[in-house]
This record gives sequence, structure tokens and C-alpha cells, in this order.
Amino acid sequence: MRMDQIRDEPSLEAALSQPSEATRKALGNLDGDIAVLGAAGKMGPTLAMLIKKAAPGKTVWAVSRFSDGAVRDRLEQAGVRTMTADLLDRAVYEDLPRVSNIYYLVGMKFGASGNQGLTWAMNTYVPALVCERYAGARIAAFSTGNVYPLVSVTSGGADERTPPGPIGEYAQSCLGRERVFQYFSDKDRTAAVLVRLFYANEPRYGIVVDLADKILGGQPIDVTTGFVNLIWQGDANDYIARSIVLADSPPAVLNVAGPETVSVRYLAEQVGRVLGKEPVFVGEEAPTALLGNAAQCFEAFGYPRVSMLEMVRTITAWVAAGGKRLNKPTKFQVRDGKF
Repeated sequence: MRMDQIRDEPSLEAALSQPSEATRKALGNLDGDIAVLGAAGKMGPTLAMLIKKAAPGKTVWAVSRFSDGAVRDRLEQAGVRTMTADLLDRAVYEDLPRVSNIYYLVGMKFGASGNQGLTWAMNTYVPALVCERYAGARIAAFSTGNVYPLVSVTSGGADERTPPGPIGEYAQSCLGRERVFQYFSDKDRTAAVLVRLFYANEPRYGIVVDLADKILGGQPIDVTTGFVNLIWQGDANDYIARSIVLADSPPAVLNVAGPETVSVRYLAEQVGRVLGKEPVFVGEEAPTALLGNAAQCFEAFGYPRVSMLEMVRTITAWVAAGGKRLNKPTKFQVRDGKF
């Protein structure tokens, strides 16, 4: 589907869940069926849909609390089987699908500063339960670029060899999540890949939506965090789906991000151009930012299919037309780790 054919939520989700031919081949060659745990969040539904399209002959499960029944209905319509479960409850694990391949999307970010106990339970206790239940399976586990320190904006971004330097309890708990997967991978020879994502974007949420909202509202944009990575969620979904072929013991690590270090000032100007409004800026760009280098991902899987400017135009047009939002700001400007 072309980007200019995105008109409504069904066409958007169809675009975000379109696998590449390479991903179809990779997932088609996997042994066993597939489960996506924590499948009802921002990326989970379209990732599960993409996986089902890529592997139509396999049973694909989506497991979540499914507080929004419409999400569950759309997954079922896409051929994904669903199961309602609270993965904090040890009692549900006996009933989870018996599959060989796991995509792990469970986690807590926003509200972490006000509820540290729940944050650590979601981000470190649940992974332990999952690893015990799926010992010996193949797991692609969502992590985050927040496990890295802030790096120089001229560095090209942190790569997979950069030592962790998490700022704040949320980021620390995410590194804890990685360490739990590493422990059980070593203990049970479970193959895993830790996917460190930097800012997926689509018309319902993301950095572009955040900037568009500020410009439309006449609010100033703080450029202290002056540089970011952006990737179209459809490309991120495709990379994450295929990342499972890299799973190993000890776990592999893979950064997923766009190829550019993008100036927030430049990005806001492009958004403002589409909206016909001049952005207002405050602050000065700091010499450091949370940035990732995804060269290893591109070497393995190729460059993104959607360019940065094409993504910006599509998302901004959706926002200008009053399209549906998820109302989940990225808080990309945060530098002290308090989400």
C-alpha cells in the first residue's frame, strides 16, 4: 500500500502491517507457532497483524489484558487468535499458548516516576515469569534506547557496543529487563534478541504528532533535546518481526531506529510547512541527546522503505485532518529519566 492511500484507521493499520518479502520468507521458515505477549499497546496490534501476514500458515496468538475490546476484534478479523490475560498473575501462565516463538512487548513507561514498584514488576518480574514458561523457546524482546546514556549529537548515536548508562528508574528497570532475559538465556539456553527501539512514528502518536500538536496550539517547542531518531512504525514492525532470526544465547542486541540524526528544529519546520504555521522555539540545543545507531540493523535487513520526509508529510496531513490519536505523548524532551 502506498502512503498516499492512507485515509482512515483500517487503511493505516493495513499499511503498518505490510511485511517485506524478506520477512515473509524469514517467518515462513520458522519452526513452530508464534505468540505476541503484550499485544494491545501502541505497536502490538499492527506487529501481530504483520506477523500473521508474513506467516499465514502458522497460528499467531496475541496475548494481553485487552482493555479496549475493539483492538481485540480487529486482531481476530486479521486472523490472529487472542487470549485475555494479566501477565503479572503467575496463575495464567499454565494456560498460555504452547508455541516456539515469542515476541515480548510487555512493559511500563509512563507513570513510572509515580509508581516505581509496578514499573519494576512489569519490567523485571514479568520477564522472569515468561522466561520460565518459555524456556528453550526463541524470543524477540522489546527493549528501548533508554538503556543507553545521552551521547554527543555528532557521534552518530550509540551502537550495540556502547555500554549501558540508563538515566532514571524507568531506564534502569529496562536494563533490568534485559539482564533477566540474559540470565534465563544462559540458564536455559533460550535464544533471544533484545530490540532497542528509538521512536517509532505513525499518524496516531509519535514525535511528529507531538510537534504538530504544539505548532497547531501555538505552544513553544523546547529544542534543548535538539536531535532525535525517527522511524516509520511499519518499517519498525518489519525489522522487529524479522529480528527473531537473530535470536541467540547469549542474547543478541539490535538497535532499531531511523538512519538519520534529525534536528528537532528542522523537523518542526517541515511539520509547520505542511500545516501552514510557523513553529515557535525556546531554548538552545544541548550537545548531547538520546540517539541510536542502527547500522547493524540496516546491514542485516536493508534500509527503511519509508523516508523521513514521506513519513512527516503523511503524519502531519493526518493530524491536520483531525484523524484519530492515541493521546500518548512520547516525552522525547525528557533528559532526567522521569517519565
